[in-house]
Amino acid sequence: MNIDSVFAVAQNGLLTALLVAAPILGLVLLLGLVISLLQAVTGLQEPTLSFVPKIAGVALVLIVLGPWMLIQLVDFAANLYAHIGGLVGP
Repeated sequence: MNIDSVFAVAQNGLLTALLVAAPILGLVLLLGLVISLLQAVTGLQEPTLSFVPKIAGVALVLIVLGPWMLIQLVDFAANLYAHIGGLVGP
């Protein structure tokens, strides 16, 4: 196992993690920005006002994009298992 194969596996793993996490993190970031602007404009500082929409948004993203995320993770794991013999060789 040489250093290039280690970097390739690590890079592929990080890219997969980024692709899977990006929709959820992007939506939470956008919702947080919109809700904080709404709270600043109205002067309403209720903690549940920012928490509940984020949870609902994450649930919606997981329902809509969950199958795609699972396919990405399964493809990464299958690719890793298929090439594990070449990675641990002498």
